[in-house]
Amino acid sequence: MPKLLLKNICKKYDEESYAVKNVNLEVDDKDFVILVGPSGCGKSTTLRMIAGLEEISEGEMWLDGQFANYLTHKERDLSMVFQNYALYQTMSVYDNIAFSLKVRKVSKNTIKEKVNEVAEILGLQQLLKRMPKELSGGQKQRVAIASAIIRNPKILLMDEPLSNLDAKLRNHMRVEMSKLHKKLNNTIIYVTHDQTEAMTLGTKIVVLKDGEVHQIYTPEALYDNPVNKFVAGFIGLPSMNFIKCQLKNENQLMYFNLGNEKVYLPKSKSDLLIKKGYENKNVIIGIRPEHITNNIDMTERDKEYISSPISVKVDLSEMLGDKTNIYFKIGDNDSIAIFKDNCNLGIGDKAEVLIYTKNICIFDEKSEKNILHEEVEGGLCDE
Repeated sequence: MPKLLLKNICKKYDEESYAVKNVNLEVDDKDFVILVGPSGCGKSTTLRMIAGLEEISEGEMWLDGQFANYLTHKERDLSMVFQNYALYQTMSVYDNIAFSLKVRKVSKNTIKEKVNEVAEILGLQQLLKRMPKELSGGQKQRVAIASAIIRNPKILLMDEPLSNLDAKLRNHMRVEMSKLHKKLNNTIIYVTHDQTEAMTLGTKIVVLKDGEVHQIYTPEALYDNPVNKFVAGFIGLPSMNFIKCQLKNENQLMYFNLGNEKVYLPKSKSDLLIKKGYENKNVIIGIRPEHITNNIDMTERDKEYISSPISVKVDLSEMLGDKTNIYFKIGDNDSIAIFKDNCNLGIGDKAEVLIYTKNICIFDEKSEKNILHEEVEGGLCDE
């Protein structure tokens, strides 16, 4: 039995519309689950239903094998960290961390022991006598986390905890969050709109849109095998390139045209597309920017996956140290490639790009589903 099980849970604020619809999720012990999606997708509402702060309109929630729909927040034994820290301004760091144990009338010696323990884990030993107004944003967030974990809750819930921090501090705290999970070995459910946080922190990612789950996957599998065009475009920076084209068959190899060049798909993909009846059909091709480049490190085995050079005109060049983002157009399609060096290309310059076709995604033009997704094992989705 999973630690947390959600079965078709829904949230309705009126008789007509759903804020969250039919969310199914299994959270196992020690999972770091990320709920991610654009603003208004239902991720925070889902978290609040888990916490007991919002009523579940439909569906079932099970916590450690117990039906939990009607349990109070206190009875669920969960802790929650919010984006605004929620510290008591008139209490010291020590007292903020100790507060939940004092309310439960835990002995002073036990409280002192536990406060020192979590303070050491989170690097707060030197700050215990300070007041919240004397702390930086990152320090306040660590105090809020310490307050949440001190009583060892069943699950730690976090609602965009890093969103109020500046970019540099957010990156630092992201590393600290990952270390914290490894140290504590606890179960975390974490809400964010930032897909970088999702990809770097999560052991399991839940992608939501318009109140519905589109895909549940590990970060690596989600990136390589998105279930549909929305997930493919939402996950990954820079975003995936999308190119509308028609698939054609030449000697049992499917190809599409980019500019004046034919881009052939690998035989394994071609065979499946022919079998599914996509010959001469319009599709949407998805290519990650790192798979359009000027310098593919090619082994003998990779040769079938490398396209012929395609000539493009540079619209913009962004030098980022050891790589350069190149923006260009192919037909009516705005595209971006990642070159693996500082190539000194300027606006209007000509360049040649190569496409690594092994990782190309192919989406149905109407449904926008990944045509070959079902051929890869391990994908979980609600569609």
